Amino acid sequence: MSDKTVVIYSTPTCHFCQQAKEFFTENNVAYTEHDVAADQEKAREMVTRSGQMGVPVILIDDEMVIGFDEGRIRSLLGL
Repeated sequence: MSDKTVVIYSTPTCHFCQQAKEFFTENNVAYTEHDVAADQEKAREMVTRSGQMGVPVILIDDEMVIGFDEGRIRSLLGL
């Protein structure tokens, strides 16, 4: 289990968001999810932080990953 703080900004219909969440679950990585389709404040926060309208936007500690880049996510989590 990772001791890193993981946050994912996602939407319910996003395929890559689902892949990322399944990856975290399979690897016992705790994460906080923000549904930017339902929470406009979190949507604005995501755009402000990332400059991106697309999801997923994943934060691992202070590192940002745009999209489901499994290799980079594994590297940042030490998996």
